[in-house]
Amino acid sequence: MAISRRLFVLASTALVASTGTSVALAAPGEAPSRIPVSSSDTEDDLVRKASQVRPTARQIAWQSLGRTAFLHFGVNTFTGLEWGTGDEDPDVFQPVGLDTDQWARALHDGGFELAILTVKHHDGFVLHPSRYTDHSVASSSWRGGRGDVLRSFADSMRRHGIKVGVYVSPADENQYLHGVYANGSARTERTIPTLVDGDDRTNPRTFTLDATDYGAHMLNQLYEVLTEYGPVDEVWFDGAQGRIPPDKVEKYDWDSWYALVRALAPDASIAVSGPDVRWVGNEGGLAREDEWSVVPVTEKDNGRTDYALAYDAPDEGGRAALVAARPVADYLQWWPAECDVSIRDGWFYHADQQPKSVDELTDIYFRSVGRNSVLLLNIPPDTQGLLPAADVVRLREFRERVDRELPEDLGRGAVFRSSPGVFTVDLGTEQEVDRIRLAEDIRHGQQVESFVVEAYGAGAWSRVAGAGTIGASRILLLPTPVRARHWRLRVTRSRQTARIAEFALHRSRT
Repeated sequence: MAISRRLFVLASTALVASTGTSVALAAPGEAPSRIPVSSSDTEDDLVRKASQVRPTARQIAWQSLGRTAFLHFGVNTFTGLEWGTGDEDPDVFQPVGLDTDQWARALHDGGFELAILTVKHHDGFVLHPSRYTDHSVASSSWRGGRGDVLRSFADSMRRHGIKVGVYVSPADENQYLHGVYANGSARTERTIPTLVDGDDRTNPRTFTLDATDYGAHMLNQLYEVLTEYGPVDEVWFDGAQGRIPPDKVEKYDWDSWYALVRALAPDASIAVSGPDVRWVGNEGGLAREDEWSVVPVTEKDNGRTDYALAYDAPDEGGRAALVAARPVADYLQWWPAECDVSIRDGWFYHADQQPKSVDELTDIYFRSVGRNSVLLLNIPPDTQGLLPAADVVRLREFRERVDRELPEDLGRGAVFRSSPGVFTVDLGTEQEVDRIRLAEDIRHGQQVESFVVEAYGAGAWSRVAGAGTIGASRILLLPTPVRARHWRLRVTRSRQTARIAEFALHRSRT
């Protein structure tokens, strides 16, 4: 059977095809994004269950982004610290040249489709005029106390077609100093939002949620962020606890926080201490050689989605990992990896640091996006409130380099054929290939456990490359170009029928 369409299925007996190059953002039917497991499950049981897990529509949308941006900005930008103390004078925050349109232009030029702002870092300083703390831009003389970085950021990103994400740190050194954070208060029913004197909100939508004193503080701030600044596409939490004595650690109200986000921003992915996206386990931007989106998880501390294995385990979702996690896992869950890294050595701006080279960033790209993960690259604004000129140039160079590494697919418009378990492309003429990009149709889960890519020459097929997982994105770099007319992908092991959404062949221009 010959076809010229780009979505195909490597099945044991036939090829199922549909038109178009894009994958619809809808999971089929009511397939679950998590499935319960038990210690009595056999390896076959676990593999079968893993094969049945499907992503949600929001997860499919998130995994299609590839590159996302992080913007660490706050009082640390001006104090030179990476982790603030919570007792900073708000007046230290003076980004007199703030230009969030410059941020958006640079990010758009760099190929980013979503950007996350540190609305609040661990020091508790808030980049919008919150009703619930004095440790905010409203207490700075910058712009006469009427500055609102979050407003500027959200408006600028949307003007340039970039989705908006927010990072609201669970840790809060300022609220610790005020006796709210980690004060040992009990979880009780709280009405959110909690109206304050002079509150300008009329008949706001309210929620009754269980929370500690600090949990309610977070809920109130989340409510502001998610109701007053337009649509939000990612809410980013980490698990930092602050410099808190072990016997006073705040147990976060994850279940209530998740519920509020789901209600107010239903399309937003909750990362990386959240049910939609997990931290890859390092801050170098590097995914595992075989990165699974379906991994064993546990629920801890008021419903937090957590790793069943160590966060930095060398394997999170392979057969051996599923078995190793069996005694402690509660579920197998679609929980794809986000690879965070900063363009500079620090997360906040430091004048004595310089951005990574294009070669370094490109290597990170292939070892994150090229390994079934999303890259989260931090670009910290400087003390003027601008992205540094060197970083802006580097972002453009990085995007141009990736474009040269992965130019137009040589197979676009070519003839594709299938036989059981094999997909073959005829380029029409011999062409050199040194980059191969693959993707599964993750609406049907992640199934491929191993595969090879082969080229035909001298009357025989020869192996060009191979690996384990594919997932939403797999990029193979050939050490030297291979010249051939006929190419094929063979899935050599798969949990269920392997459905492939992309088999692209490239000749880099670097």
